[in-house]
Amino acid sequence: MRLHDLVDAVTGDEPPMSRTIDDIITAGRRAERRRRAGFASAGAAGLVVAVVAGAFVVPTLGAEQSSPAAPVVAGAAASKPAGAEWPDAAPFTFTFTGYDAGTLHVQDPIVASTAYQIAAVYSDGHTSNDKPMTRQEVEEQGDEFLRNRENGKPALWAYLTVYRPGAFDPTKIKDGTNVTVAGRRAVQATLPVGLDPQRPVDGGNKLFAWEYADNAWAAVTSYSGDKATPSFEELGGLVEGLKPSRPTPALVPFTVGYLPDGYVPLQIGTHTTAGLGGIATARAGDYGGATYTKSAMPTTGLTAPYEAAEGAITDGFRISVILSTSANQSPEPSATRCYQPPGARARDQGLGVGAFCNIWSADGKAVLQVSATGLDNELPQAEVEKIAKGITVADVTDESTWTPAATALRP
Repeated sequence: MRLHDLVDAVTGDEPPMSRTIDDIITAGRRAERRRRAGFASAGAAGLVVAVVAGAFVVPTLGAEQSSPAAPVVAGAAASKPAGAEWPDAAPFTFTFTGYDAGTLHVQDPIVASTAYQIAAVYSDGHTSNDKPMTRQEVEEQGDEFLRNRENGKPALWAYLTVYRPGAFDPTKIKDGTNVTVAGRRAVQATLPVGLDPQRPVDGGNKLFAWEYADNAWAAVTSYSGDKATPSFEELGGLVEGLKPSRPTPALVPFTVGYLPDGYVPLQIGTHTTAGLGGIATARAGDYGGATYTKSAMPTTGLTAPYEAAEGAITDGFRISVILSTSANQSPEPSATRCYQPPGARARDQGLGVGAFCNIWSADGKAVLQVSATGLDNELPQAEVEKIAKGITVADVTDESTWTPAATALRP
């Protein structure tokens, strides 16, 4: 499912308010729940999103449209990037760590794919809503965002994507403005409302990308309730702080025992679910996840993470190991439940039509979920169930039992 489809799916019943940052900040978290809620007719319970403290053990479970913006720095031709040598690391490897740049704070990366790594970015002057909320908080969310604005704390969803060499194409940024920052080539653009390129641009939605190494680019994407902040100048302040670290394989708390023919791993989340949904739920306390697609996705010519690209992830399946409080279904200790595709109604709502399986831990406090993604998925329920039962989940409270993704994602 494309990310602007997720935005549309989660805003259909919101209070009457501007569908900009409010939509996007909650898109990953609430769309995942709405997607899972599509199986309610097969016995799923209502929304359960309260925070629960404590650590649990999961046993083995089965065998752009935009207008030009003013340059940050008047642009003389930039020299080639200089500085520390970046490692030639394999996919699903982290090669940088978090750092601060003024009021902006880049976290350690938690999502990795065949083409990039992603880290959440927080701001001293903004509220980043990537934690679970109680039912009441969900219902009152619109008012909460308005209160944040009135109190001088606008909402922000921002993330830094560090692309592998050759993966990012700055010439494809629509209406981008070429600039030079700290001697690096850079491009900046204002993004559309709600991530849909057919919608008008919004001043609070910004993309700032720079060449951090030869033919290798990083991009910070910022959706802010305040059109003025973070400014392009503030986003440009991230350039000099991005440094290479020792390559660290991304770990996941499970290993895969069975894959249908033709399906390949695309991206993972560690201590969160995979992809931009994992960034939107970065502080939910979930354990890990992965996305698979029917065939390999392109690893060049990108301008955004896969979910934010038009026509990106249209089929495949997802694996998630999450807290029971992140699921829509009521806990069923030690149970395995698989559901039939939800049908035309879910398709109309943009929820996806693939099958879905839950395997609950013995204490019911965590759950392994395998679900089809995208509107064109043809995986039958029997295959989804076979994938789920072939997964072995590690001790989620002990990262020393987790497995590097490059190994874990293939039988």
